[in-house]
Amino acid sequence: MPRQAMLLVIGLFFGFGGGFLLAAANGITLDGHDHGTDHHSDHGAQAGHAVAGHDHDALLDVSGEGAVPSLTLALHPDMGSAMNLEIRAANFRFAPERVNGPHHPGTGHAHVYLDGRKIARVYGHWLHLPDLPESGGEIHVTLNANSHEGLADGARPIEARIAVPAR
Repeated sequence: MPRQAMLLVIGLFFGFGGGFLLAAANGITLDGHDHGTDHHSDHGAQAGHAVAGHDHDALLDVSGEGAVPSLTLALHPDMGSAMNLEIRAANFRFAPERVNGPHHPGTGHAHVYLDGRKIARVYGHWLHLPDLPESGGEIHVTLNANSHEGLADGARPIEARIAVPAR
């Protein structure tokens, strides 16, 4: 019996491990996204690039839906090289409970980029940014629909940028 149990454990270990290695080798992660391609670049760099059923680069014009959302940013120092990003969104409510669902006017989430590279999806007004580059850089935030398209006022993306000071 102990030998059978050991063989079962070994089979499960290699079966699951092999599956995870195969998935990782093909850029597949547990969040359902294919990370084998760089779809986290800034909007416009890869227009029309669809990933996992949604298009990270598409814009959704919300100008006809009532009050158009707006966005401003502030950086607040934290200990060491960290900062806290304050995301001030007007006419907009963060709605994590609706993510991946259809668009609902005035709700969604934000995408945060550091020097053109996507670093987070945000469902609230604050984000802790540990270990920012000593040389500084730029934070770029976009407001996004539940269905992940970038929100836009006409053809203009609803976004904000703020410089990360050099230390």
